[in-house]
Amino acid sequence: MGRSQAVGRGGDPRFGADADDTGCPMLHVDMDAFYPSVEIQRRPALRGQPVIVGGLGNRGVVSSASYEAREFGVRSAMPMMRARALCPHAVFLSPDFEAYTAASRAVMQILRDTTPLVEPLSLDEAFLDVSGARRLLGRPVEIAAKIRARVLDELGLTCTVGVAPTKFLAKLGSTRGKPDGLMVIPAGLVLEFLHPLPVAALWGVGERSAESLQRIGLRTVGDLAQAPISLLRTAVGEASAAHLHELSWGRDPRGVQPEHVDKSIGAEVTFDTDLADPGEIRKTVLALSGKVAARLRAAGHAGRTVSIKIRRADFQTLNRSRTLGSPTDVAREIFDTAWALYAAMPHTGPLRLVGVRVEGLVDGATAARQPELGAPQHGWREAETVIDAVAARFGGAVIRPASLLGGVDQRRTENPS
Repeated sequence: MGRSQAVGRGGDPRFGADADDTGCPMLHVDMDAFYPSVEIQRRPALRGQPVIVGGLGNRGVVSSASYEAREFGVRSAMPMMRARALCPHAVFLSPDFEAYTAASRAVMQILRDTTPLVEPLSLDEAFLDVSGARRLLGRPVEIAAKIRARVLDELGLTCTVGVAPTKFLAKLGSTRGKPDGLMVIPAGLVLEFLHPLPVAALWGVGERSAESLQRIGLRTVGDLAQAPISLLRTAVGEASAAHLHELSWGRDPRGVQPEHVDKSIGAEVTFDTDLADPGEIRKTVLALSGKVAARLRAAGHAGRTVSIKIRRADFQTLNRSRTLGSPTDVAREIFDTAWALYAAMPHTGPLRLVGVRVEGLVDGATAARQPELGAPQHGWREAETVIDAVAARFGGAVIRPASLLGGVDQRRTENPS
């Protein structure tokens, strides 16, 4: 199972899979190059090739890159034009968020089979507290190994797991154990592991904060730990100073929060060429409404508020929203509302971006839906549920609204949302 015996920093076995995991109930599971890995699993001929997923147009950005592409310097959030210059022979793919969401659900189910204390952070990573699973499944490091084995055997994907006393340290472990690794940070070696790291390894230290800390001579976590709080305040402010000081000593009291509630679900596109054609804009809003509805149903949600966002060529951004009488996860209802909102907006020139979002989310299984007068017993929602099943088996391009068969303007970049 790949690097199941992956060791820690610099090949130090004290941080590897055979390390002492006493007092290490926190796991951080992080999928390896998730989007490209899902694409490669679906298309095995891509294995071993550099694969880059993201917006393919001139304004596109990289969503994720395989490790083969990263060797050429390609990174997430990089402009796609820069990625093409660095790695012109890569395979470039548009994101398929329905496929990634389906894979994520399968991963999260494996994690919830391990313990109910799972806190998803995104589609491809989550924290687990395995304190209560030890009697049934063994030591934390054994649980981590079993998770990695199931993900590989059942889904054909790899993940890296950090095992540590706290959430912060577990995430550090998975980050530094990548790819396809397992890293343990023993409770007795926390400071030995942590203090040599650069200050940028601390949660909350971005590029600008790191520069501020380095200007006052704080380059490593150990430097920061030994610095007076008053000195830290001058570089990063009151709140961040206290937060970073605690982390520098390995202190992180936060527990796993298993109830993660999405606040909204949306999708948006940035056009490679500013778009003024009302017909193409309408097709785009329809396609986005379909994506949002599918994501709502996949996540088990429905929402009460539909919003639309446009960005004009001069970068002026407008948002409009409307709250419905009952929650919906139906593309037709989302589109009708979004298009009405768009039609009521002041229109002064071509658009750079369009987005559709649904907020006020509730449990889709128990949401009370208001039937329309004279509506058939089985309607749009049933039809769209069938489409979900077809798309899950054969891909999202197999079936779509007839008005999209001519093709929404493909010269555009979908933005993760």
